[in-house]
Amino acid sequence: MRLPTIGDNPMDIDEENATKMIRHAINQGVNFIDTAYPYHGLSLDQGGASEPFLARALKDGYREKVKIATKLPSWAVQSREDMDRFLNEQLERLETDSIDFYMVHGINNAYWKNLKELGFEEFLDTALADGRIKHAGFSFHDRIELFKEVVDHYDWSFCMIQLNYLDDEYQAGIEGMEYAAENGLGIIVMEPLRGGSLANNIPPEVQELFDESGFDWSPAEWALRWVWDHPEVGVVLSGMNSMEQVEENLKIASQAQPATMSDEELDLTSQAKSIFKEKLKINCTDCGYCLPCPQGVNIPENFAKYNDYFLFGSPEMKEMYQFNYQAFMPDQEKAAVCDGCGVCEEHCTQDIAIIKELKKVKEFFE
Repeated sequence: MRLPTIGDNPMDIDEENATKMIRHAINQGVNFIDTAYPYHGLSLDQGGASEPFLARALKDGYREKVKIATKLPSWAVQSREDMDRFLNEQLERLETDSIDFYMVHGINNAYWKNLKELGFEEFLDTALADGRIKHAGFSFHDRIELFKEVVDHYDWSFCMIQLNYLDDEYQAGIEGMEYAAENGLGIIVMEPLRGGSLANNIPPEVQELFDESGFDWSPAEWALRWVWDHPEVGVVLSGMNSMEQVEENLKIASQAQPATMSDEELDLTSQAKSIFKEKLKINCTDCGYCLPCPQGVNIPENFAKYNDYFLFGSPEMKEMYQFNYQAFMPDQEKAAVCDGCGVCEEHCTQDIAIIKELKKVKEFFE
């Protein structure tokens, strides 16, 4: 979902560079690629460019070297027939006869209730039996109580959860990871770098903490090593949009081993978490599920600019941040355009009160 693009349109994947990145990763041993129906798209309800691109990138023998994971768009399912329709469409888009790891996408309380009423269990049983999918799982965005209910409800092979050193108690968290593993589920971790916020432009205090540690690790390496340190984790999904990021991820994954971080190293990540928690105002990972806004508000960008001030700014810099927002944020994308329709909140994977937070952004910058 974070492949390099040409310009700002997520549909315009930079195919030449993205293909080189993917094939290089596979040549170095990567054997699992995750995509989803709406990735690199303009709407959650329409197929994005990611799945068809992946089919092209995996030609020339590369499909046989990897396991593909994709997901049923839970929010768009209105009937039992929709489930088969989406899966069959995805098989065509991916140009494959079978999907290795198929997930019910982004389960939350509302989606879960609807999926059970429509009989998702029978759908997965049928798709497994006829070979359209090889393993059934789910990705999750809600509270730990629901997570355990979902784990217990069906004979899943695996699950995907958000986990990083900042979110160890958020959503499923460490508790959910351990619960799923105890019940025999494989664990895939998403957002190990929290949308890049644990790797790029981190607070100076965190950077100073890492610099003084004596370890020659980048902020990304600290975050990824923390995730890899958990023996329960089988796969770590790190969105990469440059060859440099691919190389760094390959190096870290080849060196990081479970249960090898020292108490000192774990304590440093705990200190970094405390610094982040003190500064972060809005818990946004820039996943983009809230988009497109019917009014055109660029919700993640508004939240990023707001968080940036509290992470990196100071009172004497406030006017500069306000000026930059007014000067460089397109008027049609500003928080002030929000009319409170609430469509975004239905899709937010972080359970953010978006309308309320956009009002704070508007008040701060205007």
